[in-house]
Amino acid sequence: MSNITVEGIIEQALQRPEKERALIAEKLISSLDSTNDKDVELAWQDEIEKRLREIDSGIVQCIPWEDVRDQLYKNAHAGN
Repeated sequence: MSNITVEGIIEQALQRPEKERALIAEKLISSLDSTNDKDVELAWQDEIEKRLREIDSGIVQCIPWEDVRDQLYKNAHAGN
């Protein structure tokens, strides 16, 4: 019997490179969807790959979550 634990799997997954973690997350989330629409899945996979290529090539720049959160907060409280 193996001593593999959920915590161990998560710890190992978190040590993988970003692209591999994204793939793991996508596979896990997909496994929860009981109504798989293959066309939708393929379209999302194409979109994800397109966006990753744009990031990798420098066409687009990512914005840190903290900056987005701060801007959303400022926008929400601008009228107060």
